[in-house]
Amino acid sequence: MPNLHDIERRISSVSSTKQITRTMEMVAAAKIRKSTERVEAATPYSESMMEMLGSVASRVQGGQSALLRRHEEIKNVLIVVVVSDRGLAGGFNSNVLRRAEGLMRENQAAGASCQIVACGKKSAGYFNYRNVKPVLEFKDLSADPTVEEASAIATFAIDGYVNNEIDEVVLVYNHAKNAAEQVLRVEQVLPVNADDLQGDAEGTSGEASLPGDVEFEPSAEAVLDMLLPAYVRTTIFHALVDSAAAEQAARRAAMKSATDNANEMVETLTRLYNRVRQGAITTEISEIVGGAAALEE
Repeated sequence: MPNLHDIERRISSVSSTKQITRTMEMVAAAKIRKSTERVEAATPYSESMMEMLGSVASRVQGGQSALLRRHEEIKNVLIVVVVSDRGLAGGFNSNVLRRAEGLMRENQAAGASCQIVACGKKSAGYFNYRNVKPVLEFKDLSADPTVEEASAIATFAIDGYVNNEIDEVVLVYNHAKNAAEQVLRVEQVLPVNADDLQGDAEGTSGEASLPGDVEFEPSAEAVLDMLLPAYVRTTIFHALVDSAAAEQAARRAAMKSATDNANEMVETLTRLYNRVRQGAITTEISEIVGGAAALEE
């Protein structure tokens, strides 16, 4: 059985850890609101972009745009993996990384090669350790993603797709369903699905947008070709800010769980300390009584 000094030292250590986890929980809770506000601010633009793109696509033959055309054979797949720069967020990173690695194995089994865009230090470290060199790496931006980051990813993906160097682009990230729950998402970014766009455009407004005769300058095809890259950038940026909100929510939940576990451990150690102390006192009293009895004899 441990002595009193060992138990006191362990109680002190657990209490110190509890203070850290409690502080991190409060910091994450404060950041959730800011991250959620960014998602709410980006969502209307993303929905409007999708609605407008769907309306234009309905007036254009989809096969005429390079970003709408599906490649006959999937030989090269680009997987954009969005995780955090730091840990201590439960299964937030591991769920995404395992799913991305699973996608790699599935595509490789089908005869396709895979490239990785690593968003977050944990993603870059994970794949570099497995000798998979990401084609793009972004660090120190997971909690506060930028438009420039999304533009760089979109430019690389679009150029590769148009030049037939990439046949499919997939996003893997955590969606912040609410402040307490995150949902793993796998979204295909390229090729853009024109049918989904038109369906979303009609579902958003209840009817097809831009009714009646619409004139496009210089042409509907040219407008569509300008909107599609913007749509890809918007989709990627929305995924980045969504993941940032999910990261803070996951970290708060993980730190709350760690704080609760620390409280339980302190209570258990305190009970053990009291039992050991009581046993020591009882032993001392017994020794004193025994010594006094021996002297009387």
